[in-house]
Amino acid sequence: MQKRQLGNSDLMITPLGVGAWAIGGGGWAFGWGPQDDQDSVDAIRAAVEAGMNWVDTAAVYGLGHSEEVVAKALAGMENKPYVFTKCGRVWDENRVIGKRLKRDSVRAECEASLRRLQVDVIDLYQMHWPEPDEDVEEGWTAMAELQAEGKVRWIGVSNFSKAQMERAQKIAPITSLQPPYSLLTREVEPEILPHAAATGMGVMVYSPMGRGLLTGAMTRERIAAMPEDDHRKRWVQFQEPALTKNLELVEKLREIGERYGVAPGEVALAWVLRRAEVTGAIVGLRSPAQLNGVIQAMEFRLSAGEDDEISFYL
Repeated sequence: MQKRQLGNSDLMITPLGVGAWAIGGGGWAFGWGPQDDQDSVDAIRAAVEAGMNWVDTAAVYGLGHSEEVVAKALAGMENKPYVFTKCGRVWDENRVIGKRLKRDSVRAECEASLRRLQVDVIDLYQMHWPEPDEDVEEGWTAMAELQAEGKVRWIGVSNFSKAQMERAQKIAPITSLQPPYSLLTREVEPEILPHAAATGMGVMVYSPMGRGLLTGAMTRERIAAMPEDDHRKRWVQFQEPALTKNLELVEKLREIGERYGVAPGEVALAWVLRRAEVTGAIVGLRSPAQLNGVIQAMEFRLSAGEDDEISFYL
């Protein structure tokens, strides 16, 4: 199976990695609704058995719970995947999320993640958001210290602008960037992806299937029935007038996929992976069954003509 080097690191990653946002469960500001932990464990193990060799999580997903579930999934696994997590979001006893990049906070977050993940070193530690902006340099310096101390192997950023990446790069190299990128979110194309490529960064994109909207399994009825603590109900792409256009796009993805026996979500993933700057795409899995709608994107790629067909709907 094809693997690509992630930026300046020695990490050779598969085109798809397991995203652990949704497995954090419900009951927090950006949750995806209730989630069965055993389904999550089984999904991660099935993905690794199918060839994915990295898992991406964050401390804030489920307010620590996602990292704990990842640890449970990896316990006793013979060929463990790389484990990536993030810092910069903290919460209090009332489960209120705050933004913090002060040195002591970053270091404390790293120690907490190491404990929850039950690992001695984190393969890739990422700054989740560049907020507060004025503390980016302090936070990035702390992450470089953690790397020098061997707490983390490599350091990356997420949701950064070009200017913010340039500021961080004056302090220490950025191994990777994690931006949102999909058929529905293309803001990184003009400036962010070219900058990453020009400076040798790896790029792992998140929400490449539009938070589930491009999988082919999403309907108006299913969206209407989403639990109130599923944050996607508040996202503009799940609301009119965008929803009608997005569902039409899904039908085009389905049409193309039927030519090859692949799902609409796998076509959406292939569209993201067609970009040379993209090292890998993060796919959220909430059960082993969902693997069937993504795994062929490890190999499947679009033709130039099919790319043009899709572009007509953008």
